[in-house]
Amino acid sequence: MDPERRQRMINRLQAGASNLSCSGYLHSLGSLHRYDLFLNLIFDRLQRKIRMVEELYKESTENWNQTFYLLYFRTLGDSINQQTYLELARRVPYKIILRERTTPLTAEAMLLGTSGLLDNYEDDDHTMRLRHTFEHLSAKYEISPLSPDAWNLATIRPVNHPVLRLAEAAEFFRQDEFMLDRIMRCRNEEDVRNLFCIDAPDYWLTHFVPGSPSDERPKRIGKFKADIIGINLVSILQFAYGSYMSKDYLRDSALELLEHIPAEDNRYIRAWYNAGGVRARNSFESQALLQLSTQYCAQKRCEECPVGRRILKTIEKDC
Repeated sequence: MDPERRQRMINRLQAGASNLSCSGYLHSLGSLHRYDLFLNLIFDRLQRKIRMVEELYKESTENWNQTFYLLYFRTLGDSINQQTYLELARRVPYKIILRERTTPLTAEAMLLGTSGLLDNYEDDDHTMRLRHTFEHLSAKYEISPLSPDAWNLATIRPVNHPVLRLAEAAEFFRQDEFMLDRIMRCRNEEDVRNLFCIDAPDYWLTHFVPGSPSDERPKRIGKFKADIIGINLVSILQFAYGSYMSKDYLRDSALELLEHIPAEDNRYIRAWYNAGGVRARNSFESQALLQLSTQYCAQKRCEECPVGRRILKTIEKDC
């Protein structure tokens, strides 16, 4: 293909990028070609995520347990509070949680006390005990609480409220000190859900927020959130740790895990289906489509895009 015609084709691809005009081509691919394309996109995405893990690893003074701990809090809540969750985890490092985890109420007191969110609500017997415990622990470990204003609570659904998420996290970290080992053994969605779907302490059966009783209802990380954790924490940590330690079986496990977790349902994935009938069958495929949308289509990088390159190569063969 002559350079002028090639550039015209690139311009056409870029013009249609915002409408995912290449979705018809993607939908027409056979299963093997589609898998090969998606695998390249997944590696592309995981390499980008590894850089984020490496930054956390350096911050953690090359401690994989603290790296996991930071990544857990980064993944725990909604995206608008991601940095606040991370800052909380920095103020209450993993080694302190491990040191105090077997004493009732301590993990919950440290996390909720450090969050500053207890100041937003009326006290009851439980929150008074949390405050008293945190007062002792904050002096012992020199923990400074966050301001309640650090949290964006305007659009938060009750089940995703940071207070509840932190209570669930406290119970999660109380169950076992060898969490990193258990994460590396996850191979499917059931493994992830069994590990992360933990009930918050009993007080939260009748509370969504402190000091305001509600109808009795278990408060736990549900299947949907556990799947998100499987995608954004477990698979990424397995791949990053496997790459760092030269353990190929963990890199393979990360890919296998994505194939066993259901596809995400969000505006990016729905857009691919609406544009050309491209349906993600699992999170391996939905993550690949997300990589296409955010890193190529949105930036009109059609000449670098794996799909765009294949379309150009097909046209060149026909010339």
